[in-house]
Amino acid sequence: MLDNLFSRLEEIYPELVELRRDFHMYPELSHTEVNTPKKIAAYLESLGIDVKTGVGGRGVVGTLEGGKPGKTIALRADFDALPIQEETDVPYKSQVPGVMHACGHDLHTAALLGVAKVLSEIKDEIPGTIKFIHQFAEEVTPGGAQPMIADGCLDGVDMIYGAHVMSTEEYGTVSVKEGYASTAQDDFNIVIRGKGGHGSEPHLTVDPLVTGSQLVVNLQQIVSRRVNPLQAAVVTVGSFISGGANNIIPDTATIKGTVRTYDEEARSIIEAAMEQVTKATCAANGASVDFEYVKDCPSIYNDPDETKRVAEIGARLFGKENLITGIPMAGSEDFSYYQKEIPGVYFTVGGKNAAIGADYPHHHPKFNIDERAIVNIGKMFVSLVLG
Repeated sequence: MLDNLFSRLEEIYPELVELRRDFHMYPELSHTEVNTPKKIAAYLESLGIDVKTGVGGRGVVGTLEGGKPGKTIALRADFDALPIQEETDVPYKSQVPGVMHACGHDLHTAALLGVAKVLSEIKDEIPGTIKFIHQFAEEVTPGGAQPMIADGCLDGVDMIYGAHVMSTEEYGTVSVKEGYASTAQDDFNIVIRGKGGHGSEPHLTVDPLVTGSQLVVNLQQIVSRRVNPLQAAVVTVGSFISGGANNIIPDTATIKGTVRTYDEEARSIIEAAMEQVTKATCAANGASVDFEYVKDCPSIYNDPDETKRVAEIGARLFGKENLITGIPMAGSEDFSYYQKEIPGVYFTVGGKNAAIGADYPHHHPKFNIDERAIVNIGKMFVSLVLG
């Protein structure tokens, strides 16, 4: 059965490429997706799949009832784009100024629609139920996963799988990691309030720039002195804004950044330590402070037993030499919220191909991908459902 489904995926590949390119030409930003979910719903309905729209706001969920008893499996793809002006020369480049599919979500969507098509054609032979979860707003905080879960997208689901195409991994490879497979993402915003004045009279001021400079250095000691060295963590200050003139000490300074961790213990330690260090540093300099720490999605945690099955399928499909294990993603993904509710596995599929310019990093204006990864994601999903 699997070989026939794989052949069918190859047969409809041109159709899936056409779908992907249409999504690519008309991208929509997170929480503003209108036409993309309409197109997804219309395609699923044309396959005779039961469709629910507006899930959690803008999500689409298709449900395919198999003809045999079995578990309920969910497959998830995201479909939002990014606020980036595309700089590629492809004929299907974005037609929306300042908006681009620079991460591969258009390809994920096309792949999942292809899986829905080939599985719908053998509906009576499928054990259990398949849910096709098309998620909006993965790229922002708050994302679409939580509201979709609250709206029942996981009701009755036993296991969920997600996939991401990667322009940093060669086409033909598949990567999966057991346990923690991505970092949690948290953000912080610190506003230091001092007392401004003339640069020649610093003794009459409370300098937020000096205070902020000390704080940036102090924050870097949290990971090295508060966190277990076996627990990877990063605290990064990405923005430090204050003042404007060379002879004026400003009233305020704003510091923004991000925190990346894997396990919840390190995450909690860093949040508490950051607040303590921030308030203490500012108090020592006579400044007041507004400290905001925003938790985004937690780490992806891949079910250990199911990860082994994903790895076995990947090795069988693409060869052991093309299976990558043990390397977590550096970024974050709100697929992790689904895994807080039920067991699941998130894996990546290679889409890098320097010969066609598909080797720029994700979120780059020249991002491109080897579209054959559509079929590879499809083969993985079909195998996980039936293999």
